[in-house]
Amino acid sequence: MQAQQHKWPRILLFTTPTCSWCRTAKNYFRQERIPFKEIDVTRDAYGLKEMIRVSGQQGVPVITINNRPIVGFDKAKIERILKIN
Repeated sequence: MQAQQHKWPRILLFTTPTCSWCRTAKNYFRQERIPFKEIDVTRDAYGLKEMIRVSGQQGVPVITINNRPIVGFDKAKIERILKIN
């Protein structure tokens, strides 16, 4: 029996290389096999501006799920939005 395919929403993860919570978020998405796009705001000036625009924050991580911002790694909120667990 083949596993059912799941259609995930668009997930953007705004990060910096030195952020431990960013690594935690990336590890979580990888472990759960949830596709995401990482944007390193230290290397992507447009990404930094976009992160500030959608979240009002300069700190990382910022996660957007279908353009809904989550500031920090809030596992419960992520799972609630994604309707998992």
